[in-house]
Amino acid sequence: MPDTSTGNTARPARRTVLAATAGLTAALAAGGTAHADAAPGDKRLRALISRMTLEEKVGQLFVMRVYGHSATAPDQSDIDANLDEIGVRTAAELIARYRVGGIIYFAWAHNTRDPRQIAELSNGIQRASLGRPRGLPVLIATDQEHGIVCRVGRPATLFPGAMAVGAGGSRADARTLGRISGAELRAMGINQDYSPDADVNVDPANPVIGVRSFGADPDAVAGLVAAEVTGYQSSGVAATAKHFPGHGDTAVDSHYGFPVITHSRDRWEGLDAAPFRAAIRAGVDSIMTAHIQFPALDDSGDPATLSRTVVTGILREELGYDGVVVTDSLGMEGVRTKYGDDRVPVLALQAGVDQLLNPPTLDVAWNAVLAAVRGGELTEARLDESILRILRLKARLGLFDHPYADPARVGRTVGTPAHLAAADRIAERTTTLLVNEGGILPLSRRTHRKLLVVGADPASPSGTTGPPTGVLAAALTELGFTATALSTGTAPSAATVARAVAAARDADAVVVGTYNVSAAGSQKSLVEQLLATGKPVVAVAVRNPYDVAQLPSVPGCLATYSWTDVELRAAARVIAGRVAPRGRLPVPVPRADDPGRVLYPIGHGLSY
Repeated sequence: MPDTSTGNTARPARRTVLAATAGLTAALAAGGTAHADAAPGDKRLRALISRMTLEEKVGQLFVMRVYGHSATAPDQSDIDANLDEIGVRTAAELIARYRVGGIIYFAWAHNTRDPRQIAELSNGIQRASLGRPRGLPVLIATDQEHGIVCRVGRPATLFPGAMAVGAGGSRADARTLGRISGAELRAMGINQDYSPDADVNVDPANPVIGVRSFGADPDAVAGLVAAEVTGYQSSGVAATAKHFPGHGDTAVDSHYGFPVITHSRDRWEGLDAAPFRAAIRAGVDSIMTAHIQFPALDDSGDPATLSRTVVTGILREELGYDGVVVTDSLGMEGVRTKYGDDRVPVLALQAGVDQLLNPPTLDVAWNAVLAAVRGGELTEARLDESILRILRLKARLGLFDHPYADPARVGRTVGTPAHLAAADRIAERTTTLLVNEGGILPLSRRTHRKLLVVGADPASPSGTTGPPTGVLAAALTELGFTATALSTGTAPSAATVARAVAAARDADAVVVGTYNVSAAGSQKSLVEQLLATGKPVVAVAVRNPYDVAQLPSVPGCLATYSWTDVELRAAARVIAGRVAPRGRLPVPVPRADDPGRVLYPIGHGLSY
């Protein structure tokens, strides 16, 4: 069972632990990279490990979700959810029972209401852990990729997502994004970010990566990954390159299935490996594995997360990486297809990973690892290897010396005007003009003052206002147009299409937001019927730039790569001519009628 003991005289108090680790930050930083041999610091860390119980060692390997805005006093609904899924009431109880080394924040777990609350939650978690016998600081992580995946929303600064940054092509912008986002996360007590995405997205049908990737060119992706890693880590937040060995060439979502990557080892070297090599050269603090089967790298049929050939043989030995390796969520179907939830964490550790992320049932996973050590399947020395890497990371981040967020820093750092302005400037450099027949864009307020904005209105990404039609219409109205929003959905009915067509007759021009347009879908029919009115129509692909291939008759088309506020406002400024479009496609767009041929190549993009 999990450790719920209060300690005895052989177990040093928190003061003793902190004294034993004094100077670790400086000692480890002196190594110069995330993986340098830091012997002075290692000696102290090994001393800490030698005093840990086996139960504490097992706990240190896990990164777990927990419901609630407070470490000790969450809402009753969150207490109920914790009891149901974890068997504890609060984050503090989670730490006391399992001694977990990490916590992951989610918006849906009600961890991220607002910046000050997040800082207080982080501090509560650190207090709960440091207050235990031999208490250690906690790695507090989240998925703050920006774009369509963000756990901390407004008023924090939200940037364009990876593919948008890829369209901008600026390593300086990627570095700025990481530096500012990292500073804001650290101010809230979050010290590990599961970003950037280092996947090279070469499959337009990829349902899980897509616009989360910087693009399809491995060298371009590599440069942007390294820049963002540098930015995050300059602000004291551990960056995480994901999903090794590369999740960009699959049409299966590993949350719900078991993707198989079918290309050769040579193609992996030329396509997928470059961004991870670049991240390692940049000193990336952690790398996340993928729940994918990759027969050319390991023909066992196991997911990469559980493959010693992939994790130890390729990542550690061939690529020379000795930093922290974290699994993708162990609740995903891709890692659960072949083995039970009690076997997965044991096999992952045997493969060479260090952190076990978010198992579906912590008690099952925790006890499975404990039993594997007691039964001889795993050695305690193997656990010590991973714990040393984890403690090195905590020391490099300064958590032994400064584990707490400063509440006063939150207001000075999070969502400042300077940070928000930087996000707007970066977004302006990413908006991509794909089609501009007859110079339809920019729209003039003199000749096209009255605009109708229709569109798909997918659920707004975390922390943004939405819906997209409303954000676009409001932004265009602020720029001097009279814009009306009409949501038409991702699959508009014939009646909805007719309503939009009727409304278009009273407008001077129509802006239509598209979302994953298909050949037989009603979004395409909507655009065609709007064009039939004779009104000028401008399409804005608010997710995948591939939509343009399904809209051959549209005279104007922009790609924003996401429907977050910052990207939609930038698109409005481009539509209005306040800024010139500067983005260039970071992926090729295949023809709709012949996917083997390219309609628009990487680098395509128009301007005014």
